[in-house]
Amino acid sequence: MTRCTRRSLVRVAALSALGGLAVADRETTGRRDRYFPQHGSYGHDTLAYDLRIAYDSVSGRLAGTALIQAVALRPLDRIELDLSRLSAHAAHVDGRAARIRQRQGKLYVMPSQPVAAGELFTARVRYGGRPAPIRSPFGSIGWDRTGDSHDGTLVASQPLGAPSWFPCNDRPDDKAAYTFRVTVPRDRQALANGTLTECRSEGSTEVWTYHHPGPMATYLAALYTGRFQHDSVLAPGPPGGKPIPVHNAYPSRIAEAARHDLGRQPDMLRHFSELFGPYPFEAYGAVVVDADLGAPVENQTRAVFGRNHIDGQRGWETLVAHELAHQWFGNSVGIREWRHIWLNEGFATYAEWLWSEHIGEDSADEIARREWRGLAKRTQNLRLAEPGPRRIFDDRLYNRGACTLHALRLTLGDERFFAVLRGWHAARRGRIGDTATFISHAETTATEAVRPLLQAWLYDKRLPDLPARMAS
Repeated sequence: MTRCTRRSLVRVAALSALGGLAVADRETTGRRDRYFPQHGSYGHDTLAYDLRIAYDSVSGRLAGTALIQAVALRPLDRIELDLSRLSAHAAHVDGRAARIRQRQGKLYVMPSQPVAAGELFTARVRYGGRPAPIRSPFGSIGWDRTGDSHDGTLVASQPLGAPSWFPCNDRPDDKAAYTFRVTVPRDRQALANGTLTECRSEGSTEVWTYHHPGPMATYLAALYTGRFQHDSVLAPGPPGGKPIPVHNAYPSRIAEAARHDLGRQPDMLRHFSELFGPYPFEAYGAVVVDADLGAPVENQTRAVFGRNHIDGQRGWETLVAHELAHQWFGNSVGIREWRHIWLNEGFATYAEWLWSEHIGEDSADEIARREWRGLAKRTQNLRLAEPGPRRIFDDRLYNRGACTLHALRLTLGDERFFAVLRGWHAARRGRIGDTATFISHAETTATEAVRPLLQAWLYDKRLPDLPARMAS
């Protein structure tokens, strides 16, 4: 294939990804509608990140090179990236040296000649420093150190923490493929998204290489380093399909408890695949880090849990189900913008209720009515589809989002309801969605006028009543 033909195809793919909007319209709309307009750029869409990182667990210093393949969505005389708490040392665009400038969490790369709209380009950025969490309205997020001696690391970036460890276009709708080449001391291990393709020794270090075709949003990219014990099993895949490798890792001292607490992941994969459609990625697993976390995080193909989420009694199993369900809803089907986060969290919360129902504990209906009563007692000032930037992790959003789905299930009955969920994933797999698109999808798939029901649950502040009983 000639370069000209390849560029033309890349341009077609990029413009297709715009969802029918002209580039200028998308950029203007993006600036106006984004909850966090300081993050991300609509000047380009990323196709692939190749991250080459060396991390010294003693000094806490990181030396990195990021190769970013992208397509320009408009003429670019500068490429805008997000990078915080680390310093860029040099950059090249398509092999030519480029000027750089950093300020207020932004890295600007000025190529020697502008990149034309629709052109494929590769930016190479050499950077480094001591990575640390980013302060956000939701606390410190991103890269952090673990263990009593702080000799391990984790990444929990949702929603704005990715720039704490690599230069990126930090938008939830800009998905890409990833390759990670991570160098650590020989007595440490490195874990990242996707599949381990190579581990080789280089003197006193080891280089771990992972590849994940994705596509994956920046906030879901993850890297863990430290000492782990590993377990791997094969979960049954779809009929006629390949089994799904499940790789778990945890500190040795809690291995027995963690193995028990995470032990039903293969059963969850089987059940959720029946409800939501085939598992969308090449592998899955959980990493338990040697640190207490406020909540687990659904990093793509490798969810992360804190040691405080392990008790040896499956006391936190609802969260195991929650993070696994995100692989379908939130990771495979991403969101156009953070205002639509109920499509991630409401769906994953409802999956918790479905798992409880499946294993013979409280039914989804019992849980929904209990949670509805709790919501009814609270202030009615949240619009689910427009929560505002400081409420995207409000616990009411999680539970009202799940109740919305249960109301839809009660209205449609199980057959049509789960057809809506499977169809939503099948239609948007590897892509993004938003609230309006989901409403249209539900109405079309269910062949029933569910728009008034969903509009009330998603856009009214007042909490609607749950339907009384299942449709026949």
